[in-house]
Formats: sequence, C-alpha cells, structure tokens
Amino acid sequence: MTDYRIGVIGGSGLYQMEGLVVKEMRTVETPFGPPSDPYVLGEIGGRGVAFLARHGAGHRLMPSELNYRANLYGFKTLGVDRLISLSAVGSMKLEYEPTQIVVVDQFIDRTRHRADTFFGEGLVAHVSLADPVCPQLVPLFAASARAAGAVVHEGGTYLCMEGPQFSTRAESRLYRSWGVDVIGMTNLTEARLAREAEICYATLALVTDYDCWHDEEADVSVTSVLEVLGLNARTAQAVVAEIVRRLPAEAPSGCPCCGALEQALITARDRISRDALERLRPLVGRVLD
Repeated sequence: MTDYRIGVIGGSGLYQMEGLVVKEMRTVETPFGPPSDPYVLGEIGGRGVAFLARHGAGHRLMPSELNYRANLYGFKTLGVDRLISLSAVGSMKLEYEPTQIVVVDQFIDRTRHRADTFFGEGLVAHVSLADPVCPQLVPLFAASARAAGAVVHEGGTYLCMEGPQFSTRAESRLYRSWGVDVIGMTNLTEARLAREAEICYATLALVTDYDCWHDEEADVSVTSVLEVLGLNARTAQAVVAEIVRRLPAEAPSGCPCCGALEQALITARDRISRDALERLRPLVGRVLD
C-alpha cells in the first residue's frame, strides 16, 4: 500500500501534476464539508504523493470560496505530514521578476471573510505562528528550485489579501512601503490550518506580475497573468519533482510544526465536548488519546 505522506496543492494554472503516476482519485469527506476536488493519489519517482487542485479543476472556486479547512483536513486524514504549496503571486519588488520563485517564510494577513481555524465550538487551541512555514523545508525548497534551473529568492514576506479583485494602486503602494515581497490570496489561510494540523508546510510563490505599483509595467490583469502561468507551471512541476526526490523519508524533527498542538490546547480535558473531540480527532488524537 502506497504511503501518501507528501502533499502538493496546486494554485492558479496548476490543476494537474505532470510526472505524477496516478493510482486513484479519492473523494474525502470531512466534518467541514467537501474539499475543492477529489485528491489525486499517485507516485513521483516512486514516492507517494497526494495532489489537490486548490481552485478545483477548471478553476471554479475563488480564493474566498475555498473550503480551506476541508482541504487541509483531507490531507491530514490521508496521512500527509509535509505539504508543498504552489501559488501564483504578484511581485512587490523590482528584482523579483515574473517566472521567478520566492520561497517565502513570513506572512501578513489582509483577509476578511474566511474561516481559518479548525478550533472552537467546544475545543479551543492557540498555536504559535511566529514562524508560519516550516523552517526546515524552506532551504530544501530553495535548493531544489535552483537545481531545477529556476531563479530563486530564499525567504520573503507574502501579503495575503482577500480578493478576488486585485489591489488598488494606493493599496499596492502601501504594501510596498511595508517591505513585503509578494502578494497573493490564499497561502496564509493554508499555513494557519497546516500548523493546527501539525503538517509541515512551505510555499513556492511563483511570480506572474508586478501588481499595479510599477509605473513602467501594465497593471495586473487576468490576461497578463495567464501569459506567465504556463511557463510557471512547467517550472513548478520540475521543482516539485526535485523536492519530492530530496525530501527525507521522515518529517523533520525539532520544527515548530510537528508538535504544534502539544502546548496549544487550552480547554480543560473534562470540558471538551464529545462533538468537538470526534470532529477533531484526526488532529488532536495524538495529544489527547
């Protein structure tokens, strides 16, 4: 039986994974509703990989419509303990050019309308997000991207906006003044939930445009983004294959991800509701059982 401990979540332009030898498509039911699509289970280089199209096949779901909790819960129940996130982003710095990759290590939240925690309704937890992505995956992702021939920037801050509209020019200039590196609409919500699920998570941010701050470049549009997405998709697939090849058999120890819930659960054990315990058992069972 194949062990699906490596997950890949594909963003805009990445609705399938070239090089993935497909074994099955699996629909996963969760207490939070359905994930974006069935999970594609297969192998890359002989290693088990679970792939999910973040926006669904054909890009049916807006960032604010995504069922982030179901997506991450599904990965957890499949046994995934390391998650490779692929995300189309706008660049907020001149030197981060379209088709380049930023392996981000920080986030700023500008979202407003989305559920971003598994907890509540009978069980409260407060995980640490000081380091919101796995610090042991960042250098591995960057090295893998360089080995695959990509131009890579290791480290950086991703501003997560609500969308689906792109930024106003005033917003774009404000965010640049904050020193952020890229802007996107999805990844911080995933990072929050991955931490609560004790999944090691890191992002390959694939630059498609300069948002609308750049006076000498056309303002970001779907047309301009689509022109770059095809190039980015080919690069991302090569990078993912290299990451999968380099990932150790076991998830890293000593990172803030794997034991995130050990000091996070605050509800008294005898006050945890039965419904909450059953709903969250795949996440908290390791700590409470």
